[in-house]
Amino acid sequence: MASITFWEKPGCINNTKQKRLLVESGHTVEARDLLAEAWTPDRLRPFFGDRPLAEWFNKAAPRVTSGEVVPGQWDEAETLAAMVADPLLIRRPLILADGRPSCGFDGDPALEVCPRTDGGACLPPIVTL
Repeated sequence: MASITFWEKPGCINNTKQKRLLVESGHTVEARDLLAEAWTPDRLRPFFGDRPLAEWFNKAAPRVTSGEVVPGQWDEAETLAAMVADPLLIRRPLILADGRPSCGFDGDPALEVCPRTDGGACLPPIVTL
């Protein structure tokens, strides 16, 4: 099985489900905070491979759902600069599996749609005590 580095948004319900599926499949998962990582355009670019620019974006990001950012409106350099400045724009999870980078969780489309939505914007995590 693979050794996976998994960049997530802490508290994201879907990222939690995705990690659990990977572990249950026998993979070793090291979770990291996508928002706290020191991204650069050169470091971020390989995760998107040959996907169209519009598919690099987190469709539930507040700036996307508000219409401020339209996925695919910028060229590659502008897109990467925007994502470095605002990591919420990055489609997640970012995965490095045995040295191979990728983005998103293509196994189940339902696991890429934020279940905590209000008018399309991803709400902050629910904290229970």
